[in-house]
Amino acid sequence: MKAAVVVFPGSNCDRDCKVAVERSTGARVEMVWHQETALPDDLDLIVLPGGFSYGDYLRCGAMAAQSPVMKEVVTAANRGVAVVGICNGFQVLTEVGLLPGALLRNAKLKYICKPVELDIVNAQTRFTAAFGEQRDAVMTVGNGEGNFFADEETLNRIEGEGQVVFRYKDNPNGSARDIAGIVNAGGNVLGLMPHPDRSFDADLGSEDGAILFRSVFQSA
Repeated sequence: MKAAVVVFPGSNCDRDCKVAVERSTGARVEMVWHQETALPDDLDLIVLPGGFSYGDYLRCGAMAAQSPVMKEVVTAANRGVAVVGICNGFQVLTEVGLLPGALLRNAKLKYICKPVELDIVNAQTRFTAAFGEQRDAVMTVGNGEGNFFADEETLNRIEGEGQVVFRYKDNPNGSARDIAGIVNAGGNVLGLMPHPDRSFDADLGSEDGAILFRSVFQSA
């Protein structure tokens, strides 16, 4: 089992993601600098971590989406490799076009950092199958621009096609239809604002993030 964590200037959860994946799954995890023009071979998972890539200048994730390595990430995603973007990584995935919608400023214009309860809306994805009959999860959010937005047509489409994966029980940031995480139409690219990398061990308050990471490798 093999994974890669992409590191951008301003990433601050890259090591968290590496430790979370290693401890949750036993996979070997390589760190990949954003200027690389190639990814390691035979990856089962690519992680775009949280943080403030390029200081969140211009728009969150917009500059990171232009990093050389992202061409390879898009190619790998189109080939079917599992990709998860967490928080800032979710923003990057929308900016690069791998996921629909956008992440706007939180509704109350405040940074929010706290555990949140989630509904597992679709338990049949590569990222949620290991949850089994479990339909609730707890993870931690930490964002100022976590307000998921899309037009009504897009929202209706992703709802109808099962692309909404996680939904907030108590919406912390104003996200449309309480959406906390979505997958692409192919089911192999997940973006979510809550942090599974901060919720993979009981000592952190929740082990549900570990289930998400294990699910990817169980379905690989």
